[in-house]
Amino acid sequence: MMPLRILGLFLLMFLLCDADSTCPAESNPLFLDPPEIIVEYNQSVIVNCTSREVNDHGMYWRCGNKSSELEEDYDFITTEIISDWNVKAQCKIIMLNDNNDNYECSKDLEITVYQNPEDVVLFPINHVRATVEGTEYDLQCDVINVAPVQNLTVRWYKDNEIIKTDSFTNTTKTPESESSLLSIITKRGDNGTRFRCEAQLDFGPHGPQCPAISSVEHTVNVQYAPEFMNKTGTDYIYVREGDNVTLNCEAEGNPPPIFHWTRGEINILEKTSNLFINQVDTNTTYNCVAINDLGSISKQIHIHVAKTVIAMTIPEASPPIVQIADFPLTLMPAEILVRFGDPISVNCSTSATDIKGMGWEATLGGTPLEENVTHVTWSVDKLEDWAIRPICYVTLPDEQYTAIPNITLYKTPDIVSVSALKDGPMMEGTEHQLKCDIINVAPANLKVKWYRGNETVFTHMINESSVTPVNVSSTWSVTPEKDYNGAHLRCKVELDLGPNGPEPIPTVTSAPYIAVVHYKPLIQGCPKHYAGLENQFSMDEVFCQSDGNPPPTLHWYNQGTLINASEPLKRTNSGEYTVEAVNSLGKSKASVDITIEYSPSFTCNDHYDVEENGAPDCKPEGIPAPYITWFKDGIKTVSPLHWTMHDSGEYLLIATNKHGKANHTLFINVLYAPVFKDRDYNVTVIMTIGENMTFACSAEGNPSPELTWTYEPAVNVFENTWGRQKSINITKATSTNIGVYSCTATNKVGSVRRFITITMKDKTSKAASSLWIIITLLICSFILIFILMIYLKCKKKDGQYNFIHDRSNEGFDIPMSTKSVYNHA
Repeated sequence: MMPLRILGLFLLMFLLCDADSTCPAESNPLFLDPPEIIVEYNQSVIVNCTSREVNDHGMYWRCGNKSSELEEDYDFITTEIISDWNVKAQCKIIMLNDNNDNYECSKDLEITVYQNPEDVVLFPINHVRATVEGTEYDLQCDVINVAPVQNLTVRWYKDNEIIKTDSFTNTTKTPESESSLLSIITKRGDNGTRFRCEAQLDFGPHGPQCPAISSVEHTVNVQYAPEFMNKTGTDYIYVREGDNVTLNCEAEGNPPPIFHWTRGEINILEKTSNLFINQVDTNTTYNCVAINDLGSISKQIHIHVAKTVIAMTIPEASPPIVQIADFPLTLMPAEILVRFGDPISVNCSTSATDIKGMGWEATLGGTPLEENVTHVTWSVDKLEDWAIRPICYVTLPDEQYTAIPNITLYKTPDIVSVSALKDGPMMEGTEHQLKCDIINVAPANLKVKWYRGNETVFTHMINESSVTPVNVSSTWSVTPEKDYNGAHLRCKVELDLGPNGPEPIPTVTSAPYIAVVHYKPLIQGCPKHYAGLENQFSMDEVFCQSDGNPPPTLHWYNQGTLINASEPLKRTNSGEYTVEAVNSLGKSKASVDITIEYSPSFTCNDHYDVEENGAPDCKPEGIPAPYITWFKDGIKTVSPLHWTMHDSGEYLLIATNKHGKANHTLFINVLYAPVFKDRDYNVTVIMTIGENMTFACSAEGNPSPELTWTYEPAVNVFENTWGRQKSINITKATSTNIGVYSCTATNKVGSVRRFITITMKDKTSKAASSLWIIITLLICSFILIFILMIYLKCKKKDGQYNFIHDRSNEGFDIPMSTKSVYNHA
């Protein structure tokens, strides 16, 4: 059986030497399904490889440094690809050309490995918590550990509207962190605007549809100088003598403005936007100043007082007259709504024929008795008398008839304003009352609607019987949440004048009352993990958005101890840190896992003794974990997984990460157990009586092994030592030398033993033994000749040749020989 196995080995060597490494593109029969894969990191996918040609010599897959088994007589093979960042895959087939020579074709699989972002963090550059109107405000969006970056899209949103889209050109295949920047020029209208960024890998319509990872929303706080709500710097107010009046100095600003009131040179202690004055009796002027950190504005409010005039009292008359039988007067219109200060006109006509005269009695616009008329008109260009009751009369020969029109004089409020019943800010979860003051309105049949922004939150009906202007108010009890902070609260007053009232309904709306709600802190937007460079990174670079009013202060803790957030951290400071946001109402906490990165360094020894199949304990320090490149004798190499006796030597290690590199030179001495140079460990020797014989024992090992012989002593047996060899010499062998001789090689790694068994024969068998030796030598010679023929064939197949001048006539016989040999892949 052994000769057949040897012959099969020779034939395989012959086929490999005869293979050609080139594959014409037009002859490549392979195609892949799918030809390209896009797969998430550490996931698997099945790929098929099919040949359009009949596969006579075999197909196989090569993934990285590993090859699958050769599949013969198949034109379809499948493999499972486990994705990593350096995965490569080829399908290969062995073909036969027209000259019956083997060649190999291959098809590369296009592989894209991706990883969705671990986190998306949005924060303002320089950690600005507020910005001033008209200045540049910069936001940064960090996308953490995503691959491949060239397929990354970052979208910026302003109140859910896309305002910017970023893409990237980085072709790195492994996970990287990228940043996108947004710069805006702030306006006061941007105050409270919410920004966020969204990161998503985009592989087109036919690729995987990856999820969009969004950051926490960031709300911009824009500060601006005060501005009056009614846009005027001077107001005029007209009131009756003895009336109460509330002056309005509503102004908007951020921070909310503080108000100062003066009258002439007198300072008024009131600090709110509304000033209540009781029983005004003279004309006067008030000054109001609204001020915050960014500026101030002022306005004047002039109050004009009208002296009270006592109206004439007229006895109560019958209700308005509608034309009925035997009543001679008709009013057109009999009922009328008129706004205070507008003109009015009522026509009075009669159906009687024997009249003596007609006229109007009124404190304003009355007419004397007119004879020979059938109608008279009462009119006033500007009706401002709340008690007016004009009477139309007609005088007949024997009696007089009168009619009184039903006049409703209405007036919209001079002032509608919102104020708090209790000074100071609102508290989240605590009931507060807001008051809507309605000044100088008539009649006081009102519908009061309260608004938060544009949302109606409360409606209140007011019904007062007075027909002259009065001051009324509406109260709204509200329990605010934190989202009420900065909300615009206002009240709108509608005059309810019945179904015949004017269209549109007379309405007055207050200036907005900007709610200030205090609430305990809440930390948002803290990254779960954050990495910084040693001696450069400090905790105040970690942006944790905190929401609270009053604005909270941030404190950082490590293992329960308060730290200086501006102090740079060292590699030993990696770990979990806690941020605490504190204001007068409470506190909020969040944890961040901090990794301090640093460049590579070595702390290895310069010399290592390593047992075979072991490995030197020499690893560089560094975060991220350094990539190590090995060099031996100036040539780049790969660190062996299992060290062997041939790997001893001096090595140069270069460790690299994104922060730098470090070098280290070390000598590795690979220790291995003894190995006998003669691999046949059990030998039987047949000696002839009287024959001389020497048995050598030689072994390799590191450290050098110690050799010892074990046998039965005899006078004709002695040992010799030469170098690393120790031999047994037997002279003139006798039957006493029959037995087992053992040689043991030992070092610190292990030991090995070899046995030689000696038997005896007489001299007559010597000739037969010589014959077998001759036959064995002939067989070995045949095998050597066959190997030489194969070798010469391979040398002739490929290589570069040196042609040497034939000097056979000069006594030289030098054949041509190849200078290099083709290596089959």
